[in-house]
Amino acid sequence: MIMVTGANGQLASRTLAALGEREVPALAGSSTPAGAQRHLDFDDPATLDLTGVSTLVLVSAGYAEDDQVIARHRTLLDAAARDGVAHVIYTSLTGAGDHLGFALAHRVTEQMIKSSGLAWTILRNGLYAELFGALLAWTPDGLESAFGTGALSAVARADLAAAAAAVASEPTAHLGKVYDLVGTPITAGDIADRLGASHRTIGLGEYRNRLLGDANLLPFQPPMLVSIATSVRHGLLNNTSPDLVRLLDRPLIDPLTVAADAAAAMRPGTH
Repeated sequence: MIMVTGANGQLASRTLAALGEREVPALAGSSTPAGAQRHLDFDDPATLDLTGVSTLVLVSAGYAEDDQVIARHRTLLDAAARDGVAHVIYTSLTGAGDHLGFALAHRVTEQMIKSSGLAWTILRNGLYAELFGALLAWTPDGLESAFGTGALSAVARADLAAAAAAVASEPTAHLGKVYDLVGTPITAGDIADRLGASHRTIGLGEYRNRLLGDANLLPFQPPMLVSIATSVRHGLLNNTSPDLVRLLDRPLIDPLTVAADAAAAMRPGTH
């Protein structure tokens, strides 16, 4: 049986839906379970029951500081080894993202998985097109961001979910593989053009100050977001790879359309 962790999150819920479309049975694990979901709280080892699970899709529990994320993943991997899980599929970060502020937890988790004794597949996911669009800010004059003219190999979340489902459906075919799952490079200017708006670039210092002044952000988030902005701005996240198209065996969802839709949804007066 397949289990997908973080079942109520956006990537995991889409992965479960993609498995359902394939008519592949799967369990849903969540720290806040509903219905038939299995209680799976990475911070409470007593809840980590993986009996009957042969393939574990570990969706990164990355919404925390590195030490907490790594501890969560280590605890779950220990439970997987204890309960007889055969294969772990991990949703990691694109290889071009090693310099990003949240890369360390992903790379340490990859190392832990490779030394766990379990069979494994690593899905190195590109940054979401939805996120790229949502990080652009609306002003009375149009859109602005700290991305400059740099391009991001953005990818639709639905494509990454479909890839995870494809691998989980036939894990032995992907044994020991590391896939770099990125889309077509797009720029903030491309998004603005699609929406018929202008785009203005702001400095990284100004961007950081705005983030630090946002009471809705957790302490680790401003440096994480600035690392995305400077990496896109300076051309470090425009890598390409055929892996995602090969896994899906179909054209990718257009990341520019997805990003533009996300930006449009943030436009004042939309709701």
